[in-house]
Parts: sequence; C-alpha cells; structure tokens
Amino acid sequence: MTEALVGLDVGTSGVKAVAVSGAGEVVARAERAYPLSTPRPGWSEQDPEDWWAASQAALAELGVRPAAVGLSGQMHGLVALDGADRVLRPAILWNDQRTGAECAEIEERVGLERLIELTGNRALTGFTAPKLLWLRRHEPEVFARIERILLPKDYVRLRLTGEHAIDVADASGTLLFDVRRRAWSDEVLDLLELPASWLPPAYESTEIAGAGDQAAGAIGMGIVRPGPLSVVLGTSGVVFAALPEYRPEPEARLHVFCHAVPGTWHAMGVMLSAAGSLQWLHDNVVGGGYDELNAEAAEWEPGAEGLLFQPYLAGERTPHADPDARGAFVGLSLRHDRGAVTRAVLEGVAFGLRDSLELLCELGVDAEVGRISGGGARSALWLEIVASVLGVPLERTAASEEGAAFGAALLAGVASGAFADAAEAAAACVHVTGRIEPRADWVARYDELYGRYRELYPALRPLEAT
Repeated sequence: MTEALVGLDVGTSGVKAVAVSGAGEVVARAERAYPLSTPRPGWSEQDPEDWWAASQAALAELGVRPAAVGLSGQMHGLVALDGADRVLRPAILWNDQRTGAECAEIEERVGLERLIELTGNRALTGFTAPKLLWLRRHEPEVFARIERILLPKDYVRLRLTGEHAIDVADASGTLLFDVRRRAWSDEVLDLLELPASWLPPAYESTEIAGAGDQAAGAIGMGIVRPGPLSVVLGTSGVVFAALPEYRPEPEARLHVFCHAVPGTWHAMGVMLSAAGSLQWLHDNVVGGGYDELNAEAAEWEPGAEGLLFQPYLAGERTPHADPDARGAFVGLSLRHDRGAVTRAVLEGVAFGLRDSLELLCELGVDAEVGRISGGGARSALWLEIVASVLGVPLERTAASEEGAAFGAALLAGVASGAFADAAEAAAACVHVTGRIEPRADWVARYDELYGRYRELYPALRPLEAT
C-alpha cells in the first residue's frame, strides 16, 4: 500500500477523506454521506455514531497506509458523553437555532464587552456554550449525566485513538475559551457554572493534527501568515485572514479565533447564503443550466441597469448578526430577464463578501491576494466579479476542491515531523494554478454600486421586522 498523509473532514453532510503525498499531490479521495435530523423547527442534530461509521468506511476506501492522520470538521457542535464515553443524546450542530434565550443569558452573565474581550465573539445560537445551558434548562436528566464534552471531529478522534483532545482553533468556537491566552477560560466557566473537568485538553493544531474546518481549509490554501486571504464561495461565504496578534472586532461582527498556526490568530466574516443564493435562484426561480445562466449574466453590464440583490435568504451573520434579515431584489424593470437577475445575484453575493473584507481592513488586514475555493469558484464570470468588487486578485490552487481535508492532511504532516511547520507544509504542497485580476473597467463601477448596496439593509429592515 502507498504511504500518504491522510486528512479527514467530518462535515455536516458527510465525511471527506484525502490521501496526500509529500509534494501535495492528492493520490486518493473518498466520501461517505450521513443524514441530518431536524426533529423540530430550527433544530439540527446528528448521531455521532454516523460520523464514526462514515469515517471508518472513507479511510478504508482510500487504500493507503496512513503516515499520519489529521482531522477537521464542522465547528461548534456539542457531543455530550457520560463517564464511559457513551453518547448521551444526538449531537446538537452548528446550525441549530434553539438557544436564543441561552445566548441572551450568557451575554448578561458575562457582559457583552467582557465576552468579546475574552472569546473574540458574542454569543450566537450555533456556538457550544449556549447548547450546554439549553441542556441544563430543558434536559436536566441528560445534563446531570455529562462527564465529558467533545466537538464533532474530536469524537472521531476519540474513537480512532482513545484520546480526549481538542485543538485551540476549534476550541475557540465553543465560547468557553480564552482566545488571547489560547486556554480554557476559568472566568467564563465560573460565570456560567460549568465544570472545567468536562473539557478536553487543548493543544496547538500542529501538535495534534487538527483544526476546525475554516482554519484547516485556510491551511490547505496556504494561509499561514498575514497577507493572503481565504475567500470561500461555497453554500455560505467566508473571507478569512490570519492575524499576527489577538485583535477582536469591537462589535464582534467578525469571528476571531486562534489560527491553526501556533502564535497566530484569524478573523473571518461569514455570510450565510453565498453560492446558496445562486442555487436558490436556479432551483426555485429561473431553472436552466449553470453554464447557460452564467453566459446570459455575462451579457449584462455591471449593475444590470440598476438591479440589486440582497443575499440574506437565511438571515445573516456578517456584518449584521440578524437571523430575521431577508433577501430582496430592488430595481426590477420590464427589461430584466433571467440573465439580469442572475447577474444581480452574483454581484449581491460579491458585495456581501466585501462587507467582511471592509471589517477585516478596519482590523488592520492588508489584503495582498485572495485564495478562492468553494463550488462558486467554478464560474469564471463570478470570479471576475468578486475580484473586481473586492479589489484584490484571486488565485486558484490545485487542491482547492479538497477543502479542509487537504489542510488536515498538511497538519498531520507537521505533527508527524514530515514538515517543520505549517509554512514549510504550505510551501511544499500548496500550488497556485491560476490568477484572476480585478477588471479595471469594473472596479470604479462596483465601488459605486457597493455604496448603494450598503443602503439596502437599513432601508429594508423595518419592512422585514413586520
């Protein structure tokens, strides 16, 4: 059997496994899907046993001898275990919305300003800590039996190695972690009346070959130092930058976590409906093939004669932490066809990504280039639009479609000694295959249109509230 570095990404819809050579070549890949349970409106749960079964199957399918295994996965999910490491209930996932009251309780107990200072974030429904408070209130019999808690990928680690452990990047998303100190926060735990004994030891990502999906994905794109951005054009959209020091955004409109590179942090803006907006348009409104829609969109000039799209189809996170925000088309006329509305969606998503970039720049980020990934990156027109709206060139990398699994494999290489550090792993394995420059004839026009886009949310919000 070929020996290779293996990366395993425990995602929301399934597990992805990749085997990577020391030069960054993906020599094998495998995926296994599993179901998502929504037992009540706004709830989102999975059976951790499904993760483990899928992981075993994907690793076996690779057909390689792992030199080392790195882990990544969906962040924030809560796996509650008893003293014998038995799962007490289905895991509550990152996209579960049941904990609104508990988020308010956390911000009241800790104080919003202090919470942001300690954790780099405000209390959001997807985070881990509110889920524990929800269990205490609504399922006290389960809460009373908890002896350990883990995040999704770390449950797979437990089954794989018998070890209770977490990395600082994933721990940052629990709302129980002192992100500046890169350690569990005794202050938050005390104020929330949660025992520190439940928490696994926290390690640097390069020590234990693991990271949350966004941090691992960024490693796989070569984002190992301040300067280049990770721009993810997936179902959701992310603009991610490494930071040389802990620097929380004052209003927590960005997430600030420990990065997978020791001694660094990262800030990221997250929009909830990026390529998901285009999929919604395609599936529910206009139909046709994606290539056909892109070709028709390309026939329209920037701005599509005044048509704007607000991409808040699932609420929004950055820059508006507003689950009740909604999408909208503004400026429709009889001249607008499906090419025009497609162009408006592509541009509206690009403007949403720019919202995140603007906040990153306010934190001192000096963007040199964006490394692009996600399903939306298949559209050459969309990449031209995003590059022109952001005002930075975008680069494709050879393994961009492998996502967080590829980054986890590189972390495995560092942890096992195959590479000295993350920078060496990225230099050896991350290969740029193309570059998209901003179009000079579009940049000024998009600056003007972005100003109009920024006026949409405050103008439409009172209507959405009713």
